Amino acid sequence: MLEDGTVFKGKSFGSEGEITGEVVFNTSMTGYQEILTDPSYHEQIVAMTYPQIGNYGVNDKDVESNKIQLSGIIVKEYIDYYSSWRAKNSLDAYLKRYNITAISDIDTRELTRHIRVSGAMNGIISTENSNLNYLQEKLDNYPGLIGRDLVKNVSCTKPYYYNNKIKNHKYYVIALDYGIKLNILRCLNDEGCRIKVFPADTGIDRILSENPDGVLLSNGPGDPAAVKYAIKNISELLGKKPVFGICLGHQLIALSLGAETYKLKFGHHGGNHPVKNLETGQVEITTQNHGFNVDEKSLKKLKNIRYKVTHLNLNDQTIEGIEYEDLNAFSVQHHPEAGPGPHDARYIFRKFTNMMEKFKTKIQ
Repeated sequence: MLEDGTVFKGKSFGSEGEITGEVVFNTSMTGYQEILTDPSYHEQIVAMTYPQIGNYGVNDKDVESNKIQLSGIIVKEYIDYYSSWRAKNSLDAYLKRYNITAISDIDTRELTRHIRVSGAMNGIISTENSNLNYLQEKLDNYPGLIGRDLVKNVSCTKPYYYNNKIKNHKYYVIALDYGIKLNILRCLNDEGCRIKVFPADTGIDRILSENPDGVLLSNGPGDPAAVKYAIKNISELLGKKPVFGICLGHQLIALSLGAETYKLKFGHHGGNHPVKNLETGQVEITTQNHGFNVDEKSLKKLKNIRYKVTHLNLNDQTIEGIEYEDLNAFSVQHHPEAGPGPHDARYIFRKFTNMMEKFKTKIQ
């Protein structure tokens, strides 16, 4: 049931139960295990637009964190008889392992069209109660995502090295964990970076005491404007070390400089979003997962801050990348670590290492 009273009845799989969250749709044809384990989906119920989900089961490798992070999943047709040489178990068993409720056999095209017209809204999946008044009351009491700091629910609690045994590393990178995806760390590792991950609320003095070559600001869930400690820390960090922001990290950089963000009507979630690189003219196919966006008008009001928009979404003309050359900082709204292109945006990690190299040369 959606908060506007729209009801879909289907079949349960995964765990029985009752969950609430923001309902969004994802247009990816594959990659449901990565979607399930992406911390950016915390407190969201994801409707998959591809009609058959579960075909290839689940495995031990295609994960973005140590558990399922979303609240629930909605599919048209759940396929339990999976087939893949990599599969270790079924999607149903995987959901039950983490106590995640799912629903199938509903018209996901109708649901997607409804969200596109009316906008993303809160919803509830229940195997326990079908009383509409009860469900509506539960939804009315759900606070939603706006104005809430969800980062604190997914960030690590203490620092850790991702790859301390890496040999001949070129750069030492601090990654601030707002809900970081493992593939971001893998991509940094591939570029020769030794990486230490810190909790989201780590202060500027602690970061600088590590003397890193650069700082990565990760993706994460919820309303960026609510993560006030991160905004404060980033404002003090910019200019002192090279900084690279991805998704939520992109939004937090803009907020730390005085810009604003706003809630998108139904967000960008999927693996087929065209983004134009304004510096090269190339169009890149990107993976995206965000419900908020940087307000370009607010950027234009910033004083004494030189910036340039580097990437643009071709579907709705929203900002997908910004560079702050005077501050040795840049960011992208999409996910360059994902590979729908398959590697259209991987060069962005090389851009970060190049920035760190120039910064090291400059201060020597």
